[in-house]
Amino acid sequence: MRRPPPPTRNSARSTPSFYSTVTQSPPMIRIENGTFYRKYPSVLDQDAASNPAIFPGLTWSLPSKAVGDAKQQHWAVIGPSNAGKTTFFDIIRGQHLCIPPAARSFPYLSTKEVEREDSRYRNVLRAIQHVGFGGERGGAGRSGTRGAYLSARYESRREATDFSVMDFLRGNTDLNPLEEQEGKDVNDQSLNKVISDLKLKALVDMPMGNLSNGQTRRARIARALLGNPMVLLLDEPFMGLDPPTMKTLSPLLYSLAQASSPRLVLALRPQDPIPGWITHVIRLGPKFQIIYQGSKDLVGLGTAGATARTRKLIGTGSSARIDIPEHVIPQRGLTKAYQLERIKYLPGTNYPFCWLEPTKAESREGIPLVDTGVPVLLNEALVEMQGVHVRYGDQEVLGSWEQENRGQTQKGLSWTIRRGERWGVFGPNGCGKTTLVSLICSDHPQAYSLPIKVFGRGRLPQLGLPGISIFDIQSRIGQSSPEIHAFFPRNLSIRQTLESAWADTFLGTPRLTYENDINVDTCLRWFEAELNPAFTPLTTNFVTKIWKKDKGFPNSIDWADNIRFGDAPFSAQRVALFLRSIVKRPDLVVLDEAFSGMDDYTRDKCMLFLTWGETKSFGVPVDRKEGVKTRFVYDTPPQLLSERTIEGLGKDQALICVSHIKEEVPGVVRQWMSLPEAGTGNAARFGRFPGPLEGYDHGWDEIWGV
Repeated sequence: MRRPPPPTRNSARSTPSFYSTVTQSPPMIRIENGTFYRKYPSVLDQDAASNPAIFPGLTWSLPSKAVGDAKQQHWAVIGPSNAGKTTFFDIIRGQHLCIPPAARSFPYLSTKEVEREDSRYRNVLRAIQHVGFGGERGGAGRSGTRGAYLSARYESRREATDFSVMDFLRGNTDLNPLEEQEGKDVNDQSLNKVISDLKLKALVDMPMGNLSNGQTRRARIARALLGNPMVLLLDEPFMGLDPPTMKTLSPLLYSLAQASSPRLVLALRPQDPIPGWITHVIRLGPKFQIIYQGSKDLVGLGTAGATARTRKLIGTGSSARIDIPEHVIPQRGLTKAYQLERIKYLPGTNYPFCWLEPTKAESREGIPLVDTGVPVLLNEALVEMQGVHVRYGDQEVLGSWEQENRGQTQKGLSWTIRRGERWGVFGPNGCGKTTLVSLICSDHPQAYSLPIKVFGRGRLPQLGLPGISIFDIQSRIGQSSPEIHAFFPRNLSIRQTLESAWADTFLGTPRLTYENDINVDTCLRWFEAELNPAFTPLTTNFVTKIWKKDKGFPNSIDWADNIRFGDAPFSAQRVALFLRSIVKRPDLVVLDEAFSGMDDYTRDKCMLFLTWGETKSFGVPVDRKEGVKTRFVYDTPPQLLSERTIEGLGKDQALICVSHIKEEVPGVVRQWMSLPEAGTGNAARFGRFPGPLEGYDHGWDEIWGV
C-alpha cells in the first residue's frame, strides 16, 4: 500500500493526518515569518524609507479554539503612539502586501465548520472586523452618518440621511434599502442586551449625527458586536469614555471574550490598564518592531532586554560616558542624554545637559504640587453666560437646573471665563460638554439667541454695540477636539495644518508673517519625532560638532510639506491639531479631549509645551542599580531655542480643558466645573484645585462626586 505524503507546512489541520493522533482546530489567523509592505518593493526604488518593511519576519497566530486543557487566548496589542497598532490590525485583516504571500493565511475560515455556520465568513473582512476611532476608511468603524459641517449636529432640521441610533444599530442606513433586508442580521434579544449594556436606551431615537463623541463610540462598538464577526479588533476602545461607562464596558467585553463570540483583540496605549481577562500581549517598539509577544504574566521580559540594550557614546575631548537606551524616542532630533554617573556636561561641550537631582515636589510639567503666592488674574471676561439653557423640543441638553447667580436663583448655566483662568470641564458622556464648547466657539445655532457674550459682545447687535462675527470669534480661539478632527481636510500637509490657524476656514488662505513662519518651524522641529513617521535622530557626535561651531540645530523640516494630514498616524494628527490650537497664541485655548489617542510620553510632552513652550525639556536620570527613574523637567539648552522663543500659556490667555481621564488634565488647570448627566435636574458643581490635579489625591473623586 502506498504511503500518503506528509502534510505541507501551510496545509490546514482540521482533519487528522497520517502521523497525527489528536484532532486540532486550525488557527483563525496564522502568520509565519512574513514581512509586509504598503506597496510592492522594487529594486528600482531610490528611497527605501518611502516604503519601509512593516513588522519584518512576523510570526504570530490566533487560535480558533482552546485545545485540551489550554485556556482560550485573549490578546492585547500594546504600544506607544506611531508604533503601528492600527497597522498591525490591518495586517491581520488581510491588508498590506505579504512577502512571501503564503506566510499569512486564515486556515479556520476555510474549514467545513465555518461553511456550515455561515458561508459569508469565508470573506476575511466579514469575519474579522475592526472598530477604530481615527476616521479610517472601511471596516466596522465607518458609520457613514456624520454631517457635512460642524453645525449640522446641532440643527433641528432632519435630513433623509439623518439616521437614528436604532437605524444604525440595525444596519438600516441605506437610502433605498430592500424591504426583506432591513435588520435581518440583528437578533432582537442581542440588540436589547447591547443597548442595555452600553447605556444606549435613551439615545435610540436620536440622529447619529447628534451624539457626543463618547456616545458615538459606544454606538459603534454596539454595531460591531451586533454584526457577529468571528474576530473583533477594538482599537483603544476605552478612549473618550467616561469612568462609569468604562466600568460597564470592560465586564461586557469580558463576557464576550469568555464566550469567544466574538474573539476579541484589543489595542491599548502603554499607560492604559490591561483588563484582567487578557491572557496574552504583544508589545510594540518603534519602527514597526515587536519586542515581546506571549503570556501577559511574562510581559516584563519583553521590556527588560530593550531597557538594558544601551550603547556607550564618548564625546571628543572627554572621558565621560552616557548611556542612551536605543528604544527611546528622542526629543527635538537629539539623542537624549541619560545620567548614569555624576555627569555635569554633555561630552565635548561646556553646557550642562542633565541636572544632578530632579525636583521632587513637582508635577510632570515641572509645576510645584502646591501653589505658592496669589495667582494674578486679569478682570476682563472672555466668555459670559447668564442662564444658558439648551433644549431640542422636549429634550433638555444643557442647563436643566436652577443656579444661583449674582444673588438670584436663575434657571440654566451661569459661567464666566476671565483672562488668565485655566478651567477643566468634566461630566459623563452626553451631559453637554461638547454643546458647551460649540456655544463658546459659535458653532451652535442657538448661540445667537442665548444670553452669551464672547469677548464682550453677543452674536446679535445690541443698543450701541455691534454683534461679533464668527470669524472674529474663531480668530481669537484655538480649538482642538474630536469634532475638528473629524472634519479637518485630509489633503493638507502637516505644515499647512499648523498654518491654517491663521485662516478663516480650514481651506482658507492663511495670513502669515515672518514671525508666524518662525513659530510654525519651531513647533515642527520640536515635535518632529511625533509628527514625522520617518524620523531618525541625529547622532551625538554630529550634534556635538554642530554645537562646537555654535551653529544651532541643523536638520531640515521639508518633511512637513510632504506628509499629508490624512496619511499621518492618528496620534500624529492629534499632535498637529493640538499645535494648531496654540501656535498663534489665541486669547482662549479650548482642548476638548485633545490628548486622547496619544501615549503617555507624547501626551506629557504636549502638556510640557503647553505650560513652558520650548523653554523646558524632559530628562531621565539612570541609576546603575535601580534602572530608569521618573523623568524630570530641566531648562532647555539655549543652543536649541529658536530665533523667537515660544513660551507657554501667557497670563493674558485662558484655557478650557475637557477630559474624562485624570492624566489628560494639564497641571495648569485650577478651576473646574462638573456637569450633571442630562435629564437628572442636578445642578453643575464648581471647585478649585490647590495645585496641579496630579498632586491632589482626592481631586478626581471630588469632580465625579464620589
